[in-house]
Amino acid sequence: MTKEQITAVLDSVRSWPTEDQEELIEAAREIEARRKGIHVLTDDERAAIADARNSALVADDEATTFWKRRGIG
Repeated sequence: MTKEQITAVLDSVRSWPTEDQEELIEAAREIEARRKGIHVLTDDERAAIADARNSALVADDEATTFWKRRGIG
């Protein structure tokens, strides 16, 4: 694929519905993360983590330790 083809595709994306643009963004993030070996959290994943952190299922210090071990806290 040439730079011109990439530019043409990206330019056309501007006219897509928001939902389709968001889908493309998510796919691009997944590809980039796979290439770098880094996982980038989605908004849904961040919300789930926040919900888990606010959960009363474990003590606050246990939850903090858990998330710190995973590089999130």
